[in-house]
Amino acid sequence: MSIRDIDIREDLWEYLTHADKPILLYGMGNGADKILAVCEARGICVADTFASDGFVRGHSFHGKTVLSYSEAKQKYNHFIVLLSFASSLPDVLELIHRVAAEQELYAPDVPVFGNTLFDRAFFEENRAEFEEVETFLADEKSVDTLEKVIRYKLTGSIAFLDACESDEEEAFRTLLDAEEITHYTDLGAYNGDTVRKLLPLSPKLTHITALEPDRRNFRKLSEYAETVRDRVTVEAHNLGAWSERDTLFFDSSGNRNAGIRQDGNAKKITEVSVDTVDSVLTGRHTDFIKYDVEGSEKEALLGSSQTIAVCRPRLLVSLYHRSEDLFLLPKLVKRLLPSYRLYLRKLPYIPAWDLNLYTIERKHDV
Repeated sequence: MSIRDIDIREDLWEYLTHADKPILLYGMGNGADKILAVCEARGICVADTFASDGFVRGHSFHGKTVLSYSEAKQKYNHFIVLLSFASSLPDVLELIHRVAAEQELYAPDVPVFGNTLFDRAFFEENRAEFEEVETFLADEKSVDTLEKVIRYKLTGSIAFLDACESDEEEAFRTLLDAEEITHYTDLGAYNGDTVRKLLPLSPKLTHITALEPDRRNFRKLSEYAETVRDRVTVEAHNLGAWSERDTLFFDSSGNRNAGIRQDGNAKKITEVSVDTVDSVLTGRHTDFIKYDVEGSEKEALLGSSQTIAVCRPRLLVSLYHRSEDLFLLPKLVKRLLPSYRLYLRKLPYIPAWDLNLYTIERKHDV
């Protein structure tokens, strides 16, 4: 199967406009806000909101009392479920699948950043872009992952996500040759979570340059760095990765919109310093860069252009924050270094988060 084979005549939102069962949101918060906004804009009636049994304690959402799942079943019997939260936790994923076995469940794809919805019109408008990206991909698993992720985004069916899951450790070992990494540049280092995963797989790793804009996460990162100082040097910077040196705004509200913004329009805004990878590294060699910078991947890549050209490092680029990322970022990476081989993998997550582009210069297939 390939992009050319995708012929979906009705996307999830179009289907919901004439669905014959009550529609309920499963979950509250920012994700539910976004889904509800799309429903309201398209004339889709949402009957109620529910949460898992044992979680509801008198919550309300948009003026309505949140039901437990048991209460929702008692009130409606059979209904359409719109999953409104994200998770990679095995027990939560199992719970989602249990609900899906009893009800007609969809996980609508709404952008983490930006306002561009990945619907049928968006896909058809950019079909040629996706077909071009498909030609860049280095193996059949990548092509299959791209095709299934697009089908998921259009239909909301989690079966497509289940069918293209990959193992993170395997990706580190086989795609990135983790055993050979010596200097890792971690953009969006959070509390050192990726460092924790990489250290056991990379015996030659001696130096980490880590950028984290959030002050609380940076403090946790610095504390973690002290615990591994005998194993590796962690050079931590309280910075965001960007295309130039600047001071921007950071939404530290802790939800799907948390990240660097070029405007101050958010509930919890602080100023944050940003800089380029090229400037931070000052010509030093790095052989692996991870870009998971909450919607700023394009800018961070542009700010790494010299480093990429000279060092030709392995890259891991998150492709799930903006609808356009799925074709814009692979095309940008190819432009920065045409000799890169591109691999696409999706880790276990609902919705299609942890969708990553892995790049490496390599003469043989994986």
